[in-house]
Amino acid sequence: MVQTPAKSLTLSEFLDLAETEPATEYIDGRIIQKPMPQGEHSAIQTELAPAINLVVKPKQIARAFCELRCTFGDRSIVPDISVFRWDRIPRKENGGVANVFSIAPDWTIEILSPDQSQTKVTKNILHCLKHGTQMGWLIDPEEQSVFVYLPDKPTTFYEELETQLPVPEFAKEFSLTVEGLFRWLLE
Repeated sequence: MVQTPAKSLTLSEFLDLAETEPATEYIDGRIIQKPMPQGEHSAIQTELAPAINLVVKPKQIARAFCELRCTFGDRSIVPDISVFRWDRIPRKENGGVANVFSIAPDWTIEILSPDQSQTKVTKNILHCLKHGTQMGWLIDPEEQSVFVYLPDKPTTFYEELETQLPVPEFAKEFSLTVEGLFRWLLE
């Protein structure tokens, strides 16, 4: 859903607005509200982020964040899951996680919701790749498929249940098949 303000806003003005639920994103000078996650989307997101963190967080390799606002390249987006390598996580002076993330994630994961534009979500993934993201996943629960995006490489598509999904090199210890991903919808 595109929200048209009375006057066009700059990115800085957008960032001064109160957060909304569901989140809004600033893309090409427009404010676009993300759809409210529904059951399938929520089930996958709720299971996937902790599964990634279980492998990468204890060794301080990386950390997965849900619904984290990332502002870079004149956009402010809220990927369903953003994974940052440990040494790239913005920090406060005391070492705690910062509130503002002004960089692209290392791995961006989007889960398609019913009636959500696959084109819009794909554009966000491509924007991330253009700004340093190593890999993007677009998960389609209805089709039980995953599109994997890499910089300067053709997009690949996975739907065979036994297929191991590719992950960024830094997360190579994390292992998940297509079947394992969509099994979370049956639990």
